[in-house]
Amino acid sequence: MLVVRSCHASKAALSRYLSSATPIPKHSIYVSESTDPYFNLTFEDWLFRHKSPEQPLLLLYRDSPCVVIGRNQNPWKEVNLRASRQTGIPFIRRHSGGGTVYHDLGNTNFSIHLPRASFDRHATAQVVMRAVRSMGVDANVNDRNDICVGKEKICSAYKIVKDRAYHHGTMLISTRLDTLGELLRSNKDTMETRGVASVRSPVCNLQQYHADVSHGGFVQAMVRAFRDEYQVNEEAHTVRDADGLRDVEYIRQGMEELKTWDWAFGQTPEFTYKIDKTFTWGRVVVELRSKHGAILSCSFVHSEGIDEMLRKRLANLAVQLEGQKYGSVDGSLTAAAIEGEPRLADVWKWLRLEMDSE
Repeated sequence: MLVVRSCHASKAALSRYLSSATPIPKHSIYVSESTDPYFNLTFEDWLFRHKSPEQPLLLLYRDSPCVVIGRNQNPWKEVNLRASRQTGIPFIRRHSGGGTVYHDLGNTNFSIHLPRASFDRHATAQVVMRAVRSMGVDANVNDRNDICVGKEKICSAYKIVKDRAYHHGTMLISTRLDTLGELLRSNKDTMETRGVASVRSPVCNLQQYHADVSHGGFVQAMVRAFRDEYQVNEEAHTVRDADGLRDVEYIRQGMEELKTWDWAFGQTPEFTYKIDKTFTWGRVVVELRSKHGAILSCSFVHSEGIDEMLRKRLANLAVQLEGQKYGSVDGSLTAAAIEGEPRLADVWKWLRLEMDSE
């Protein structure tokens, strides 16, 4: 899926950019051997912000299993957080826009950085298509500039525009499509978000069409296609964990930021979640409103016949939730609100599960 988004640096990223003395990227083709997604995503961001904007650049890498969401997306909407915790597969919010993708060692991530004036999303998609075709797979580019075999996507891709543009994507080679499906299925249909929602499409692996396709083969094919398209006469530069790039202040701080609650959840755009449940004693409808990871408001609507005392205690629970971290409510604050009332305990247990707190 190729989506156009504006790329806005976080305040912390902008501060690092302005204040840190960092080396300048000298190469045009980078192949990272690291499989640490926190490093690779931050390295990609560093290249985008520090490489000379007049020069084309290609980056290729693989990540250990993770879910990557766009800068302006809602993790509660995009990610099955319960499955993420159960499998130990984290989600990471990147600095660029676009939709949600799943990374593992069975897919290869690429990004093509170009001067904004010469950027053409159809042309960059054609570069990727030619690389895939050179491996014996009859790929095509659809009217949305997705890379497909037949009608199934083999690459989810995005482009971000600033003073420089880049087209980045995830080429599915032998990825675990079952894990992808489970982690990207949140079932939050009634959650309405002001952020960017992903558009789900049928996907497939390249190896379903050509068993010999591999990560190494795709890397070589992409390097050749990139050199031919942009007249780059340079060997690929291999990036290794031992190279010391993790010690670059921008990269070190960027990796740390990606792991924080404030970045992962606290950057979430405003959303509203309306849910209902029928208990043995009556029906309850809840509407939660949240922004930047904090609960702005909570309101309960209940069926007729619920006694006045329960109504008041539900209203008190709603007040206690305001200002709390969505999905990480301090249990000690709600304990008093539900104490001695089994029906309230039922409501709170259900609500916590719906907010993916357990």
